[in-house]
Amino acid sequence: MKLFHGSIFVVEKPKILPEQRLLDFGKGFYTTTNQNQAERRATIKKKRINNANTKATVSIYDISNELFAQQKYKIKEFAKADSDWLDFVFANRKGVVIHDFDITMGPVANDTLYATLTLYEAGILTKDETINRLKVHKLFDQIAFHTKNVLKEISFFDSYEIE
Repeated sequence: MKLFHGSIFVVEKPKILPEQRLLDFGKGFYTTTNQNQAERRATIKKKRINNANTKATVSIYDISNELFAQQKYKIKEFAKADSDWLDFVFANRKGVVIHDFDITMGPVANDTLYATLTLYEAGILTKDETINRLKVHKLFDQIAFHTKNVLKEISFFDSYEIE
C-alpha cells in the first residue's frame, strides 16, 4: 500500500515528534492513502510558514497491506465518522486521551469540517447533529503511527515538491 505525508520537507525517516498541538488521534506520524489530501496538507503547511524558500513536499511510503491484518500491533480503526470517532477525536484534541495504540486509522477532521466541529465543541450542535453534518462531506482517511516499532514498517519510496 502507498501512503503519503504532506510537509514542508522530505521525510525519509519518519519520527514521532513531541506534540506541538493536539491532533485527532494524538501524538504520532500522520499519513493518508489519498495523494491529493497530502498535497493539500503540504500546501497548508507552506502557507503557514509564509517563507519564499519553503517548499510544499509530499513524501511517499510503502507499507505491507498484511501489517493491518496481523496481530503484531495494536490497531484502532474507525470505519466512519460516527459517535465513537467523534468522542475519540475530541478527547485527543483536548489532551484527555492517552491511548496505547500502535496505529490509528479513520476519517480526518480536516479544515473544511472545522466550523461543524467548533459548533459541536461549543455545545451548539448535538452529537447526532454533528455526525449528520459530517455525512455530507467527503472525508479523507488518515493513518497515524504512534510507536517507534511500527514506524520501522514504513519504507520511504520517493518524494516530490508541489509548485
